[in-house]
Amino acid sequence: MTGDLTGKVALVAGATRGAGRQIAVQLGAAGATVYATGRSTRERRSEMDRPETIEETAELINAAGGVGIAVPVDHLVPDEVRALVERIDAEQGRLDVLVNDIWGADQLLTWHKPVWEQPLEAGFRTLRLAIDTHIITSHYALPLLIRNPGGLVVEMGDGTTEYNATNYRLSVFYDLAKTSVNRLAYSQAQELREHGATAVALTPGWLRSEMMLDLFGVTEENWRDATVNEPHFVISESPAFVGRAVAALAADPDKARWSGQSLSSAQLAKVYGFTDLDGSQPDAWRYIVEVQDPGKPADATGYR
Repeated sequence: MTGDLTGKVALVAGATRGAGRQIAVQLGAAGATVYATGRSTRERRSEMDRPETIEETAELINAAGGVGIAVPVDHLVPDEVRALVERIDAEQGRLDVLVNDIWGADQLLTWHKPVWEQPLEAGFRTLRLAIDTHIITSHYALPLLIRNPGGLVVEMGDGTTEYNATNYRLSVFYDLAKTSVNRLAYSQAQELREHGATAVALTPGWLRSEMMLDLFGVTEENWRDATVNEPHFVISESPAFVGRAVAALAADPDKARWSGQSLSSAQLAKVYGFTDLDGSQPDAWRYIVEVQDPGKPADATGYR
C-alpha cells in the first residue's frame, strides 16, 4: 500500500495528537526519520491542556519501525522554528517531507455566532495558530526541502477547497482558517514547482481524534457506540487513515501530479489502495454532501 521511505526525513509540525500524530507514525512505519513537534511535553502542557505529548508520538514512531525525534516547538515563534530547521539540517542534511498540521485552537472557537458577536482576541488568536504558524514553518523549512528534488509539502486542513467554497464553516474565523490553509497549499505549489517539489492540501473526514473520542465518551475500540447519540458518526475515520494517505503520497515517485490540489484521505485511498484500521475506506466528504447535509438518515452503506 505504501512505498519504502527509508532514508527520508520528515517534519510533522503539530504532531502531538490527532491527525498529526498518526501522520508521523505512518511515515515512521514506512521507514522515515520523523521530527515530531508541538508544545505539549511531559514537562509542560500547552493551552490545549491535553495529556498527549510529543514524546509519546516519538515513541509510537519508533514502535512502528521508524526513527522518532520529539522537539518542543512553538511554531508562532520564528526563532524556535529557525532553530528546529537548523537542527534537522545539522543532524540529517536534508528534509523530504514537511507536514504543516499546526492548529491548537479548538478551545478558542465560538460556533453559530455572527462576526459581531465573536470575541476578537480569541478569533485573531485562532487565525494566528491556524495560518501564521504554517507560513512561519514553511518560510524556514522550505529552503532545506528544495535542496533535493522530490520534496513534499502537505498543508493539513478541514474540508476540501470545493466543499469549503460553497459551505459556511459555522464561524467566520474557522471558515477563514480552513479556506486559507487550502489556498496556502496552492500558492506554495506554484513557488515549489521549479524546484521539483510538490505541495498539496489534505483533509481527513470526520476524525476520531483523542478529543473527539473523549467528547463522545468512547474509545477507538468501541467508537460505534457513539452513533447512538450521533448517528452520522458512522462515517468517521481513525487518524491512521489520513496518516496512511500522507505516507502514500510521500512514497509516490509521481506525486507531482497532485501539486496544488486539495485532496481528501478517501480520494487518495481509492488511488493508492490503503485502508483504515478496520479495512474500510470511509468516504466522509461524499457522505456529508450526499447524506448528512441534505438531512437524510445516517447510513454509511456504499460510503465505507
